[in-house]
Amino acid sequence: MKASASIIRLFILACWLVLLPGIFLTASAQTDTTATQTQPPQRWVVETKDGSVYQGIFLKQDGLGIHLRTESAGDVIIPIDKVKSYRILEERNYKNGEYWYENPNSTRYLFSPSAYSLRKGEAYYQNTYLVLNSFNYGVTDNFTIGGGFELISTFSGEPTFFFTPKYTFKLTDKWRAGGGVLYLTSTLADDGFTGVGIGYGIVTYGNTDNNATLGMGYGFVDGDLASKPIVTLSGMTRVSRKLGLVTENWFVPSEDISGGIFSYGLRFMGERITVDLAFLNNADIAESVAIGVPYVDFVVKFGK
Repeated sequence: MKASASIIRLFILACWLVLLPGIFLTASAQTDTTATQTQPPQRWVVETKDGSVYQGIFLKQDGLGIHLRTESAGDVIIPIDKVKSYRILEERNYKNGEYWYENPNSTRYLFSPSAYSLRKGEAYYQNTYLVLNSFNYGVTDNFTIGGGFELISTFSGEPTFFFTPKYTFKLTDKWRAGGGVLYLTSTLADDGFTGVGIGYGIVTYGNTDNNATLGMGYGFVDGDLASKPIVTLSGMTRVSRKLGLVTENWFVPSEDISGGIFSYGLRFMGERITVDLAFLNNADIAESVAIGVPYVDFVVKFGK
């Protein structure tokens, strides 16, 4: 019995001698892995109350302020009481080492909407041909309310104005959908005129830089609904940090508009502003102006 007990103790000791180094190695490897795991650096943009903008690698935030490592000024400290806003830049927006800011005008083509919405608290002002003014505000991340007026009729004392509420929602990573109303009325109209507009639904595929939108809606005048729908097919693509291509096309069931209107143009982009230079065309317009009628607008974005 004593011999058997001795053999068992020797067997257990041998097992420990074999297994113990492996246990230490595994624990050591886990410790080393944990020690080498580091968070990727975050790129921040900080705007101060005096309008200055700083962009760089976030180092830390303490009682002195926000510490950034910038390319032009080295390490800087921005006091908290001087900060108006800040945001973290996503690495996916860096292309060939250059930061591509978000498309500031992804919610709209020239005039027709996409299924992207302003975020809650965001807003923009759009001016078309220097006389058509519109304002839009993100009530929630999915619901945008907008409206505007025409300048010349306003100065005459009988303004033409319009409203453009829109609701959108995400279907998948690539697909979004939504709907809204464009309603226009004017004090220039005869008594009994209640307004003209269109109720529509839209589906957008892509992302905020490159997308296409199919829309369909029914027009109405004084409450009378059209028997045939209006169809829109629009798209935009961003070809560089500051330049995009945009097209907006309306297929109208009317003999008076030669089947509709199509457009093509350039979108010049800054971080908070876009300028569209485009041409509107169809068979009738092309008979007089081959390249089409010039279209010009600019958009200024506010908020986040």
